[in-house]
Amino acid sequence: MLVKYIHVTCVVITFVLFFIRGLWMIFDSPLARQKWTRRLPPVIDTVLLVSATILAITLHQYPFVHSWLTAKVIGLLFYIGLGMLAITYGHSKKIRITAWVLAQLCFVYIVLVALNKSPSAGLWL
Repeated sequence: MLVKYIHVTCVVITFVLFFIRGLWMIFDSPLARQKWTRRLPPVIDTVLLVSATILAITLHQYPFVHSWLTAKVIGLLFYIGLGMLAITYGHSKKIRITAWVLAQLCFVYIVLVALNKSPSAGLWL
């Protein structure tokens, strides 16, 4: 249970940080350019990934074996790509904001899939 709590806590922290960084980007806040805003998210995401791996191994549920977990991994890849576009690589503010909103929708999909253990759980988005 401890690993699950660590995983869920990291999920919440990573989303909150991403959401706040997006707001800072939208409003051109100097806070978005501080060192900790670039260094902390990868640390949290690493703990998140390690805890997810431990959970998968412990529970014997693996991507490409269990469809809901496969959907989460694919959703995660989209979330990461859109997040990179939103925070770092978007060439215009319009592209960054669009990617930021789409990344949040991916995040909601991933959470719904995780809660319902069904790849179609978040398709209403």
